[in-house]
Amino acid sequence: MTLDLYHIIRRPIVTEKSTILDEALNQVAFEVDSRANKHQIKEAVEKIFKVKVIKINTLRIRGKPVRRGWIFSNRQNWKKAIVTLREGDRIDFYENV
Repeated sequence: MTLDLYHIIRRPIVTEKSTILDEALNQVAFEVDSRANKHQIKEAVEKIFKVKVIKINTLRIRGKPVRRGWIFSNRQNWKKAIVTLREGDRIDFYENV
């Protein structure tokens, strides 16, 4: 299985909790492809953002049940990666806004 670097990283997760992680522990959260492993995620983050990755934690998030009228379904399952960066490296998502 070979995934393109830009398909492994789907989007950054910018929430209050992830902002606190970024400021306190130099960690960044991403939604990643559910088939990607830690080595592929590390390679993608290092090449796309030109930073050095020290550690990666991955989580599989189960989709929550939702209801729309009489229809019951579940949101899609997805995978989250929390990436710890080397001291001094930063990823700023609002840099060119």
